[in-house]
Amino acid sequence: MSGLPASAAGGPAPTTGVRPAGLWNIANILTMIRLLLVPGFVLLMMHDGGNDPAWRSFAWAAFAIAMITDLFDGHLARTYNLVTDFGKIADPIADKAIMGAALICLSVLGDLPWWVTGVILLREIGITMMRFWVIRHGVIPASRGGKMKTLAQGVGVGMYILMLTGPLATLRFWVMAVAVALTVVSGLDYVKQALVLRRAGRSGKPAR
Repeated sequence: MSGLPASAAGGPAPTTGVRPAGLWNIANILTMIRLLLVPGFVLLMMHDGGNDPAWRSFAWAAFAIAMITDLFDGHLARTYNLVTDFGKIADPIADKAIMGAALICLSVLGDLPWWVTGVILLREIGITMMRFWVIRHGVIPASRGGKMKTLAQGVGVGMYILMLTGPLATLRFWVMAVAVALTVVSGLDYVKQALVLRRAGRSGKPAR
């Protein structure tokens, strides 16, 4: 033996010991659960014409579980190095699938104006496409406004799923109004970030 490290003696360099995350990890499983909840939510929501308060409560429970898993899967993936190609694709799809299903069901039932559903869905689809448009130049981080938008949408849509009456029905209207405003404002902010990032990427200078 030479007494030298393998790399110095011309041997293979030592590995870091970090293994890539497998498909079946807790973060991806939570994402899969959220995807599976989408058809279940729609069935519960539309049962008996969507006018049964009990079934609407079950639908709300499914929606709440989906939104809670959304809070945890991304955090777990980043914290424990569980990021996978599947998760990068499936996670945003699952997020938009459950929210889109809820909005469309509410509009079909006449509980939520179609223009509200249209504004939110167009924003979500547009921002997702824009992220892919600039992905080779960098990643657009989630902004505080975007996080507030997600919270307001979740609370507002959840309140509409429940068949609330009286003051609570008035409150849900204002919560949804705030959600729509944050949807538009945060969307414009993401557009600005994307343009700055793309311009910086094409010029070779870091974005500010």
